Amino acid sequence: MTTARPARPVPPARPVPPARPRTAHPVLWAGWAALSAGAVLCVLGWYGVSGERFAERQLPYLASCTVPGAALIVAGSVLLTHGRTALAAARIDELYGLLVAAGPTEPDGAAGRVALLPVAVAGDLLMVPGGTLYHRADCPLVTGKAEAVPVDAKPVASGELDPCPICEPPGTSG
Repeated sequence: MTTARPARPVPPARPVPPARPRTAHPVLWAGWAALSAGAVLCVLGWYGVSGERFAERQLPYLASCTVPGAALIVAGSVLLTHGRTALAAARIDELYGLLVAAGPTEPDGAAGRVALLPVAVAGDLLMVPGGTLYHRADCPLVTGKAEAVPVDAKPVASGELDPCPICEPPGTSG
């Protein structure tokens, strides 16, 4: 006697988000083709030259295979570089479009007020032990670092510590 298995419920289909098609740029294909053809020509030229003893008989192989092969390799490299640059520019444009489409997340006017404030304005000077720079207390390079300690006026006056180029702290007179 056989028993029938109960049918498994079919899970509902998840909606698939639309994906951007990943197509290869035609310049990339042309670059790879030129690079491959150049490599083949160089190998053929080398093979032909290696079979000839005299330079006069090697010249036709150099002229017909090796020199054009090298030129194709250079052209293929240039095309690959150009194609990758074009792809990178397209991706940056796409990311910029997504960034602009997202819009600001702050309330109106908040971004303008933040932009008008200087990066660091605190009067207390800090340094990280072992470092070569001294900073204002609210410099982004030392903000939140527990190891940051107050600066003594002596290392600043002697020139052992340089001012931070980001927060531009004032020099101390000792």
